[in-house]
Amino acid sequence: MESQIWVVSTLLISIVLIVLTIVKLKFHPFLALLLASFFVGAMMGMGPLEMVNAIESGIGGTLGFLAAVIGLGTILGKMMEVSGAAERIGLTLQRCRWLSADVIMVLVGLICGITLFVEVGVVLLIPLAFSIAKKTNTSLLKLAIPLCTALMAVHCVVPPHPAALFVANKLGADIGTVIVYGLLVGLIASLVGGPLFLRLLGNRLPFKPMPAEFSDLDVREESTLPSLGATLFTVLLPIGLMLVKTVAELNMAKGGTLYTVLEFIGNPITAMFIAVFVAYYMLGIRRQMGMGVLLTHTENGFGSIANILLIIGAGGAFNAILKSSGLADSLAVILSNLDMHPILLAWLVALILHAAVGSATVAMMGATAIVAPMLPLYPGVSPEIIAIAIGSGAIGCTIVTDSLFWLVKQYCGASLSETFKYYTTATFIASLLALAATLPAFFHYLSAKRRMMKHADLTTLTATFPLVQDLIALKETTWFNPATTTLAEGCLTSV
Repeated sequence: MESQIWVVSTLLISIVLIVLTIVKLKFHPFLALLLASFFVGAMMGMGPLEMVNAIESGIGGTLGFLAAVIGLGTILGKMMEVSGAAERIGLTLQRCRWLSADVIMVLVGLICGITLFVEVGVVLLIPLAFSIAKKTNTSLLKLAIPLCTALMAVHCVVPPHPAALFVANKLGADIGTVIVYGLLVGLIASLVGGPLFLRLLGNRLPFKPMPAEFSDLDVREESTLPSLGATLFTVLLPIGLMLVKTVAELNMAKGGTLYTVLEFIGNPITAMFIAVFVAYYMLGIRRQMGMGVLLTHTENGFGSIANILLIIGAGGAFNAILKSSGLADSLAVILSNLDMHPILLAWLVALILHAAVGSATVAMMGATAIVAPMLPLYPGVSPEIIAIAIGSGAIGCTIVTDSLFWLVKQYCGASLSETFKYYTTATFIASLLALAATLPAFFHYLSAKRRMMKHADLTTLTATFPLVQDLIALKETTWFNPATTTLAEGCLTSV
């Protein structure tokens, strides 16, 4: 009992330490996470060299995969920005008369958010919200909140966004499956948390015109923008390649030439690499941008990713310390004794951490470190579903600790209380709906797993489940009891 109290106390104090150093002492999250890592290691009795080695392996193991994907994703996002591809999507959707303005902003956020960091997406796409608000005489809140909610949803639940990719990678989830579930969950959460919630408010939602200080922001001339086909092909190409890999894994025999090729091009690094050169051509070279100009844009884009790389690396170090110190294993046993499903726990931890720290990325990494150790105790819960649950929690409770809260406040000209009342509430509703939308995906996974087990051959079962092999061996012995034989056959049939 005392050891359990020590483990829980160490974890809680480390989380409080992260929150206080970031919020009160204004530490960079990179330093706060490293400090918490050293604290946990010391409290759990690790030696100095053990701590350093664990931190090194955590940073290296995490960034070894993610650094390339984040770098390539940054190039893709920069090409979207400088070419005007994001505006093209927005202007095209405006022509769909059956779509309302607020739903248009959700779709723009979801599509463009695939390749843009959330803050960059807000700054890049807010002029489109200004333009639509002017034309339709609509409150800016009614357009900006759905846009920002959708951008945050994609950021949290759809790889190849860094935080979502980090969670999927650490949990061993299939990237393609997370993308499919994430897009569906993100769409549902954004539509309900944004347009539906604001429509229910009716006239209680105050009218907010475009603030005077942003009157010089404008959408580019349509003639200067890339075509819709080129834009959508570039944005959706990496996701399509990753989904092809998932389909191949589900439906093709391993080891074949075609299977190997699809596995190769569907790897996130390869998929993003291919998409970058397609973007260079479709959004750059074909529009008279030379390689010198593209190099300049690429270098400018790389300057913005040092922050996210350091934070994710430190998150990997924190995860490694929890595992190496033994805290993760002890925590798994403690959490398994709670009457709380891991899906709900994953959502709740991410929600609380986002509100406390103000960073969805840090919140998702912290939630992964806490929840991941207990997953082996719940074989019926897929890592893909837990990844979505963690992202769903991180969508919610965007408050004063988050820079996105202040971006919305400033761009909409809203007061502090109005931003809390409308934007924070919208993100919390979106988070709840994302959690609710995760549950059907969970039951779909269970159903698919049962069908797969029902039709699996006995050889596969014996290789996967030693218990089945033991039952078969027991059945073949000459001294086997008939009653037990029936029981064994029943077990094999039920499996």
